[in-house]
Amino acid sequence: MSALGDLWGQLPGYLHSTLITLLLCIVLILSVAYLTLWERKVIGWMQMRIGPNRVRIFGLLPGMGQPFADVIKLLIKEIVIPARANKILFRLAPAITLIPAFAAWAVVPIAPNYAIANVDAGLLYVLSLTSMGVYGVILAGWSSNSKYAFLGAMRSAAQMVAYEIAMGFALVGVLMAAGSLNLGVIVTQQHGGLLAWNWFWLLPLLVVYFISGIAETNRAPFDVAEGESEIVAGFHVEYSGMAFALFFLAEYANMILIAGLTAVFFFGGWLSPLDGYPWWLGGTSILALPGTHWLVLKLFALLFLFLWFRATFPRYRYDQIMRLGWKFLIPVTLVWIAVEALMSWYHVGPWKL
Repeated sequence: MSALGDLWGQLPGYLHSTLITLLLCIVLILSVAYLTLWERKVIGWMQMRIGPNRVRIFGLLPGMGQPFADVIKLLIKEIVIPARANKILFRLAPAITLIPAFAAWAVVPIAPNYAIANVDAGLLYVLSLTSMGVYGVILAGWSSNSKYAFLGAMRSAAQMVAYEIAMGFALVGVLMAAGSLNLGVIVTQQHGGLLAWNWFWLLPLLVVYFISGIAETNRAPFDVAEGESEIVAGFHVEYSGMAFALFFLAEYANMILIAGLTAVFFFGGWLSPLDGYPWWLGGTSILALPGTHWLVLKLFALLFLFLWFRATFPRYRYDQIMRLGWKFLIPVTLVWIAVEALMSWYHVGPWKL
């Protein structure tokens, strides 16, 4: 009876977390859908085009119904599975690519002092999940039983693994600055306003992390994984219908995740940029209050950079991509980690070692 009583006492908290999880999943799914529309609109504006402006929702807001129209179109298309493909892994690969992008949000602090799972080793959890995407790519290429798909998978896996190393080294600097693997502690350690955030002291690591995030998500100018303008589309050349769409949904979901993690690691997460400033700079006004809205605004700004880069830069050659990852980004992170160690030894900066 006592065990049942304890379980009953824990039930409200469990329901609370479940409802928050469901709400977050719904928000992420809608965000992924409308990020595709926003990308087409932003690139259209930059290229002096209109973009989607026909499909409406209940007659309102031209173009706002386009994501739902795309989903319906892809759902009714046939999913063709090659005769000699490994049918189980062929179906499993898109899910392995998409699910980690949602699961990683479990440890991301989405509100002041709140995360769905307040895990002390949250940084390791995020690193492990973001590394899972490469398995989906490899399985998609191998299970298709196609030489084109397999070669595309090997090319994509090599790129993703190379930039994961640079991304991991960049986060070592964040770990040294915060002294904790808990993402909530990493955010609260950056209190004090705009210049107290990690971007100020870890600017080279921020640049490396964000470039690595773009390469990890296979976004332009690092989109050799798909090669959308080429004849053969890489590892998912044998996919069609909704299975094909899941890979692109995973790409956009990972874009949102990378933008959110960048905001948490380097831009103070849900902290206000006016936190700690004098009253005449707004430091004691309502604008100085922390909240989820600050995380959303930072995420919105970082996502815009993803779209801006796609509209601006041409695609790199594969050898240029690998050279950038191995010969430039990784050495930069190693050098700055050494600089950070010296700064912490001489008590320069906000480090607490």
